[in-house]
Amino acid sequence: MRFATYSLDGEVRAGVVVGDGVHPLPPDVTVLGLVRSGLPAALEAGSSVLSGPSVPLDRVRLLPPLEPPTVRDFVAFEEHVEGVVASVSGGSGVVPEWYEAPTFYFTNPYALLGAFDDVPVPPGSRLFDFELEVAAVVGRDGSSLTPDEVEIFGYTVLNDWSARDLQRREMKVQLGPAKGKDSATTLGPWLVTADELESYRDGDGFLELDLRVSVNGTEIGQDLLSNMGWPFEELVSYASRGTWVRAGDVLGSGTCGNGGCLAELWGRGRELPPLAAGDVVEMTVEGIGTIRNTVVAGVELPPVRAARPRPRKRKR
Repeated sequence: MRFATYSLDGEVRAGVVVGDGVHPLPPDVTVLGLVRSGLPAALEAGSSVLSGPSVPLDRVRLLPPLEPPTVRDFVAFEEHVEGVVASVSGGSGVVPEWYEAPTFYFTNPYALLGAFDDVPVPPGSRLFDFELEVAAVVGRDGSSLTPDEVEIFGYTVLNDWSARDLQRREMKVQLGPAKGKDSATTLGPWLVTADELESYRDGDGFLELDLRVSVNGTEIGQDLLSNMGWPFEELVSYASRGTWVRAGDVLGSGTCGNGGCLAELWGRGRELPPLAAGDVVEMTVEGIGTIRNTVVAGVELPPVRAARPRPRKRKR
């Protein structure tokens, strides 16, 4: 089943997408509420409205499928790491620590955009980039979960928009990414429940989904989700170690390889321009759907004030 959040005539509603239409759920129902109710109850609630009228998708604005409590983004594709390290930090190869355990950062849940929303260039950035990912939505609360105890409610497409010039500065301070990443994250077009994608699971527990990204109609990258270093259940398990994950938390796979972002290709010597106003970035993930965003000019802000030199006083 495909759950969506959409806006129509100023009203925000949740619904079930079938074909080219969305069947509205009751006004007090949210997709986050459905996730927290558990997959069986959510499927029952969704099925109950399928016999009713639907609204054509071309009449609505698709919003991010849900309002997650937190958004974590992993770096789970070895090929991406290999290419992007050279571009962002000037290094080479994959550090041994990458293989030891999954790595993630927390990104901004207030910067989520819908599947077809415009995306402003972050203030001060001249090296704007996309990142082709899939995100899993946690299905139940848990702490220090084993992979077998993890419940995933469903999956959606994620574009982790990235200001590479801002990110490079932050990473040199051995912290972040921060402002290099938190201006925009696209989620969409809807949330596909996990049961719909089980047929794609391979013998090692990975989802063998085709991922593709194009800029202005030209394909830039293609990969398989099954090339991740860890399946999503292990990512959720790691995130829960010594703490909690909650139903509705979003966990990104990290950028796929083979052109999943421009920075990877820059690191491999490909001379491609950064994104600029007017560029259209389209991502399609097999079994989930397509998101398409147009880059627009961002707000112009004054330069950031530099730090003062370290004070030398020791006593008053």
